[in-house]
Amino acid sequence: MSIFRYRDRSIAQDVIERLKAMGLHHQFMHVCGTHQDTLTRYGLDSLLETCGVRVRQGPGCPVCVTTAREFEEAAALARTGKTITTFGDASRVPGRRGSLLDLRGEGHDVRVVYGIGDAVALARKEDKDVVFMAVGFETTAPTTAAMMLEGLPENFSVLSCHRYMPPALNALLAMGESRLEGIIEPGHVSAIIGLKPYEGLSETYGVPQVVAGFEPLDLLMAVYMLVQQIQRGEAKVENEYSRVVRYEGNLRALNVMSRVFDASDVEWRGFPVIPRSGMTIKRQFEAWDARKVWEDDLQTVSDFLEETGGCKCGEVLRGLIESWECPLFGKACTPTHPVGPCMVSVEGSCNIEYTYKKVHV
Repeated sequence: MSIFRYRDRSIAQDVIERLKAMGLHHQFMHVCGTHQDTLTRYGLDSLLETCGVRVRQGPGCPVCVTTAREFEEAAALARTGKTITTFGDASRVPGRRGSLLDLRGEGHDVRVVYGIGDAVALARKEDKDVVFMAVGFETTAPTTAAMMLEGLPENFSVLSCHRYMPPALNALLAMGESRLEGIIEPGHVSAIIGLKPYEGLSETYGVPQVVAGFEPLDLLMAVYMLVQQIQRGEAKVENEYSRVVRYEGNLRALNVMSRVFDASDVEWRGFPVIPRSGMTIKRQFEAWDARKVWEDDLQTVSDFLEETGGCKCGEVLRGLIESWECPLFGKACTPTHPVGPCMVSVEGSCNIEYTYKKVHV
């Protein structure tokens, strides 16, 4: 089926008109950088506000929620002579003494890769200690786990920064800082985990949820479905993205992750420690766990590192402020000179806002 069916202007206008006729005043949240891109690129955020619906971005950018401490761990290993491999966005996040790419400019070995496969190939080719900084949610974690099950070179290790999404949503709702009347769940993550992990959120907090795809009509329909739940007095999990997402998720991917990772308590940028939200490498694979293999080299990394330079990424990720409300946005902080990860990553709301709506600058 052509993607252009999901960009049909006449259908979109019909949905907008129906929403306008309802006299709404709702605040929703999505937790996906691609959703934010679609909302902003196609002007859906502005259209929905004319309908009385505001959709904020939550902690849906994996690079953004990775903590300063984890980036400092990667930097510390680079300084001790290891080859650090990671994704392009992760390599550009500023730390206390610059980004990983800044370290490369100082002569340290930092490589940008498209995935763990490229990093493993590098380790097999070169006689050097290679560390892969593994960033991402349930979407990318199965690939990391599958490679570990296949077996990795002796000179290779993984710095796991992978995270589970549902515990963060539970923490967000439990904090009660944002008045959220519905959540648009991420299609990519949901393709792996299915619908069941979200059900407890609706039961506990009475919040409607809709799993959505990434085209304009996907998001408009997700909003419409949330509104319909509210008007019916319901709070459940619905699947707008049924062409990809199944209730049970991807069982093979879930099995692979469960064999390699244990759930652990970890901090997220902008959040306190979230129980059972981190993916820690199991003991039987600790020969490839960078935190075990290079434990001595990581002793100098502080457990508590603050946001750099007044960055408000934490508040943005919790849905408390819009990107343009940060005093640094578009001034001290731009995509070419980012202060925080929300301006670095293409999935970060600050980067997306700056790219498509420079009117705030």
